[in-house]
Amino acid sequence: MIDDTLRLFFALPCPPEQAAAVCAWRDDQALDGRAVSRDNLHLTLAFLGAQPREHLDALLQMAATVHAEAFSLTLDRLTTIGKGFICLQPASTPPALLQLAEALSERLAALGVVLDCRPFLPHLTLSRQARSRAQQSAPDFTWHVDRFVLYRSVNTADGVRYDELGSWPLLP
Repeated sequence: MIDDTLRLFFALPCPPEQAAAVCAWRDDQALDGRAVSRDNLHLTLAFLGAQPREHLDALLQMAATVHAEAFSLTLDRLTTIGKGFICLQPASTPPALLQLAEALSERLAALGVVLDCRPFLPHLTLSRQARSRAQQSAPDFTWHVDRFVLYRSVNTADGVRYDELGSWPLLP
């Protein structure tokens, strides 16, 4: 049986050099839970969940209409959110990040894509299924955000893999 849905989300990819630094720091902290692989580090802008495969072209076209400014993102707080997600978050959220997430949310709603009703909470997940709670400062992990991406989440025998389906530049 062919699955006619794709598990999709828009996100900011963590640049490889930052991902390596984040993982090295995380591993030194001896955080519990299941560590997120370096290749999967990202900050979710909008989680779409299972979407019909035939909607992919409309989503790609919609993303091309998003015009938002590039910005600098600093993740400097270690927190636990939800049920065991240890994350890095910004102590101060850049307005351009909020504007990008809102622009995507508005355009997705216009396409009829229903998003989670919870408010946008910027975070980069370091580990899942943690039993302990984390709440402390972290080193500043900063990168220049100059694009956003549509990912497809694929379950494999080796774990989850995120495939990049499209990428759009932010305005300089």
